[in-house]
Parts: sequence; C-alpha cells; structure tokens
Amino acid sequence: MSADHSGSAARLLAWLPIPPEEIDDLPRGLEYAHWDGGPDFPSDPARCAFYCVPYMKGAAVATRPLSRMSGLRVVQALTAGVEELLPEMAKLPSGTRLCNARGLHDASTAELALTLTLAALRGVPGFVRAQDAGEWRPELRPALADRSVLVVGYGSIGAAIEDRLAAFECARVVRVARSARVTARGPVHPVADLPELLPDADVVILSTPLTPETVKLADAGFLARMKDGALLVNVARGGVVDTGALLAELESGRLTAALDVTDPEPLPAGHPLWKAPGVLITPHVGGPSSAYLPRAKALLRDQLARFALDEPLRNVVATA
Repeated sequence: MSADHSGSAARLLAWLPIPPEEIDDLPRGLEYAHWDGGPDFPSDPARCAFYCVPYMKGAAVATRPLSRMSGLRVVQALTAGVEELLPEMAKLPSGTRLCNARGLHDASTAELALTLTLAALRGVPGFVRAQDAGEWRPELRPALADRSVLVVGYGSIGAAIEDRLAAFECARVVRVARSARVTARGPVHPVADLPELLPDADVVILSTPLTPETVKLADAGFLARMKDGALLVNVARGGVVDTGALLAELESGRLTAALDVTDPEPLPAGHPLWKAPGVLITPHVGGPSSAYLPRAKALLRDQLARFALDEPLRNVVATA
C-alpha cells in the first residue's frame, strides 16, 4: 500500500514499517509506502530513497530488499544496535546513510534492566515456582539498596538505567564506557578500568552495543574478577558475554545472572542455559513494550522531516 499526500508529481519514496496514515504530521513532500517484512513489496524497491527497517523481523527480512534499492539514500533502523546492517553498507549506493535509533528504547530497556535486577536479587523466579506448586516459601533475599552497581556501556540506555537506579538507595553507581568522560552524575570510567572496578560490584549491568571491541567482553577473565555472589544483568546483546564462561560460573554457584539476550539467540530448546542454576532469562524483550510505538513514530516524524528538507539526519552511524 502507499499513501500520496501532495499531488501527482514524482517525489522521493519512503518505506515505513508503520502504516503512514498512523503517523501524524509526516512531511508532505514525500511519498510513503507501508512494508513490514511481508512477502510482497509495496512498490518497486528501486524507487525507495528512505528505507525504515521492519522491527524485530530478523536480519534476513531487514536486508532482503536492499540489493534492489538502487535509489537508496537512507537506511533507518528502529534499534540502537545495527550490527546486522553494517555488513550491507558496502553494497549500497554511494552516500547512503545508516541511522540507528539511539534513544528510542531507553525507557523500555532501562525498565527491564531494573526489573531483571530486582527480580533476580529478590528471588522472584523461585517465588513464582513456589506459587505454581502451591507452596509458601519465605526467605531472606538481598535488596538493591546498599548494593554497588556497575553499568558497563554508558550511552543513552546506560544513563537511563542510572536515572532509575537513583530511587533505590544504591551504595554507589559506577559508570563505564569506551572512553573516559565526566557527566553531571559523575565520572565515566574507560573500559580499561574494568579489572579494577569489577571486584567491588554487587551487580554488573551490561548495556553496551555489540561491536568488534565488545564481542565476548564478559569473558572468563571478566567474570572471574566479579565478586562471589555478584549478579550479571545483560540487556545489551548476547554476544557481549562468553556463554561457556558464564555457564561455568553459574554451575559453580559463584555468580548469578539475569539475561534478556543470549548467545545463541533465540536460545534453542535443550540449551544448558535454560536449566543453569541462578539464571533468569527473558526472550529479548527490552525494547518491545507499550513505550515503543509512540517513540518510533516520533523518531520517524523527525527524521523524515529532516530528510525532506535535506537537513542533517540524527544518529548517522555509517555512510556507504
């Protein structure tokens, strides 16, 4: 389907995964078509100049029309991570810009990071199992209050996580990013400081993007430096953690974990992570919540207005 909002002259075409009529105040100088990953394309892909990738449909769907998009100028992701799209950039028309969705999932992912942290610390999975069995099993559990929390990956999501931690009376929140800097909340340490910071953290929250530098960042050495009884929370990407090394720590009982992402993903039936002691797993649901759609619409409205006026786009992460 397509929506024509301003006359019959040929205009630049944008493919959107959200029906354009459901997004208020789209710029009138463009033509719009709705494609959310279905088998049939809404129009000739060669005409598409602005391609917004379908959300949560996988790499095969996201990249399927790219080889036919000879007039492409912008690829807009609806995720902060774009590791599945970066390898395609060399095949796209020269000058095509790839934009991520920095900020779109901050609220939802930060909420889940806190949910996982609290649920794991307070033993909620065990209480749910006890409820299923009709058993009353009270126990003393650690609180988030008075804990030291290390946030690894202090971009917009990491900052949103700290915003929410502020209400929980943590002993301290320590920030780590690729390079050192100072924020209004305090210093951000470089990744190189992790060996000294990990032993003091009761909770380590991973919110870093997946890049060549962060693949298996949480490896055997990283995990060995975490203190006994510490909790690892991953709302980043599964590949940031060495699954084998984490399994060894879980099975020994030395560490616990709460994972919204895994490697491999989806986690196959029978994988040892499913039954590892001390792990809580959610199926990569940090982004998809009721917070997603209004923020996605706002992002697209802003980017398309900039594109229509040939103004600088936000969140450009690569150019072909």
